[in-house]
Amino acid sequence: MGFFSRLFSKTEKQQSSVEERTVLNIQVGDIITYDLADYEVVGKITYRDGSYEWFSYQLLEGDTTKWLAAEMDDELELGIYETVQMPVQMPYPKQLTHEGKTFYKDEEGEARVTGEGRSKNINGRTTRYAEYVSEDEETYLSLESWGSEVEASTGYDIEPYEIKIIAGSK
Repeated sequence: MGFFSRLFSKTEKQQSSVEERTVLNIQVGDIITYDLADYEVVGKITYRDGSYEWFSYQLLEGDTTKWLAAEMDDELELGIYETVQMPVQMPYPKQLTHEGKTFYKDEEGEARVTGEGRSKNINGRTTRYAEYVSEDEETYLSLESWGSEVEASTGYDIEPYEIKIIAGSK
C-alpha cells in the first residue's frame, strides 16, 4: 500500500466514525439550526432521577443563549428555554406568576447531573427541580436549585422537524 493510499484510507475511516446525531445524543461542539439561526452547543447537562434521564443543551449564537431540552417520556418531548430573572426560594410554591402569566407546579424532584462543556462545573452535583405549566398549557417554567441559588427559565414545546443537527468535528 502506497503513501497516498494509506493517507486517504485513514481519512475515510475517521470520517465514517462520526455518530449520526439525534436530539438524544447531541454533543458539545455540534451546531443546531433553529428558527433561522445557527447555534453552537457549548454545554450539555444530563439529568438522572432514578432510572429516568433527560438532557439540556446550552446553545450559543452571538450574545444569545438558549437551552434545548430533550426527553423521551411516552414520546419525544422537546422544548426551547431561556433563563429569566425571578426570585424563588425553596420549598417551591404550588404556583408562580411571571410576566402576568400564572404557572402551576406539574412535577418536582431531585436529579443527579453530569455536565459537559460550559456546564462541567456542575458535574456530579444534585439539583432539586420543579416544572410548572401555564393555564393554557403553552408555556413552561422550570426551576433548578444549585446550592442556595435557584435558576428559573421559561420555555415552550417545539417539534423535531424545527431543528437541524450538524455534528461537530469530534
